[in-house]
Amino acid sequence: MNRPQVVSPEEWQVARDALLVKEKEHTRALDALAAERRRLPMVRLDPGYRFTAPDGAEVGLAGLFDGKRQLVVYHFMLRQGQDHLCEGCCSFTDNLADQDHLNARDTRLILLCRAPQAEIAPVRERMGWTVPWYSSHGSTFEDDLGLTGGFGLSVLLRDGDEFFRTYFTTSRGVDRLRMDFNLLDLTPYGRQETWEDSPAGWPQDPAMSWLRLRDEY
Repeated sequence: MNRPQVVSPEEWQVARDALLVKEKEHTRALDALAAERRRLPMVRLDPGYRFTAPDGAEVGLAGLFDGKRQLVVYHFMLRQGQDHLCEGCCSFTDNLADQDHLNARDTRLILLCRAPQAEIAPVRERMGWTVPWYSSHGSTFEDDLGLTGGFGLSVLLRDGDEFFRTYFTTSRGVDRLRMDFNLLDLTPYGRQETWEDSPAGWPQDPAMSWLRLRDEY
């Protein structure tokens, strides 16, 4: 295996300090992007959409917010009658933590999918997830947002009785929110996927091919 060079602690510190300069530049660039993101124009949403809550109650957009001003929605790929569970959506949800700190900033996080609650409940129970999971079954909400069945993450804002969509991301934009991928990016082997630029001989598999449902490893 073609390992990186082995050096003294002093030489390692010099190399680490040089990389830290680039990491700080990246952090400042992310801060600048976040500032620009906060100034994106918004799209007004029709308050008439209806959803089904985890307890089976029918709710409108306000019900998704549960009294909060900001809402982060992960669009989970699960449709009515679907047998296959998306490993990417499931592993993303495995990374979601307790919401106390989000809630402290008047923000809530939920899952939303097109399957009815009768088909959501067995998945939630199997995986042991506690994040609130709503159904858009029978609603055109996700179609109206331009989703065609794929995964993604929307950010919504409530201002009194008005509702707005402020942000959306998918693909690698969702990747960067995952604790497991971010931790792997700090390791010598990385995510061990073929798209990564790694030393020759490093273990690598096709992108996402190694992911399993957490009870199937």
